[in-house]
Amino acid sequence: MLRDGTVATLRALPYDDPLAQYLVEAVQQEYVQRYGGRDASVVDPAEFLPPRGIFLVVEVDGVPAGCGAWRALPAGVAEMKRVYVEPAFRRRGVARLVVAALEQGAAAAGYPQMVLNSGQEQPEALRLYAGLGYRPVPGYGVYACAPEAVFLGRSLTTRDEDEEPSWAS
Repeated sequence: MLRDGTVATLRALPYDDPLAQYLVEAVQQEYVQRYGGRDASVVDPAEFLPPRGIFLVVEVDGVPAGCGAWRALPAGVAEMKRVYVEPAFRRRGVARLVVAALEQGAAAAGYPQMVLNSGQEQPEALRLYAGLGYRPVPGYGVYACAPEAVFLGRSLTTRDEDEEPSWAS
């Protein structure tokens, strides 16, 4: 259930499913608007198949509201990718719902840590992740040395004493 009382449904889809691709393209257009270009990270749709990853779509009353995914990295951790909420559904708790589901899935698959990369042009995402206990981690991947990139992570096996649970609003 979202903050406004509406019910959201999460379902897993293949990364190359037409609905998933529609939402991935919306994410890419968000990057174009904020950063001037698309995400240059290489993505293989097979990386988002269980048990080494998943792509989730959120629907509210049958309408696509957002998405998110995780994939396994060679370092033995899960990487969160493509968290996105359609503008009409923002500030209702959709992103928190997606992140919580991704964290639970990665933890259940045995990954001890979730990492992600974002950037300064996504302040609302950075606030969300900080509020969920994400802290700076070393850079990795194509943006490892990019000065504007922000790399965050958190343990999926332990929780800080003062950290708010991901399901709380």
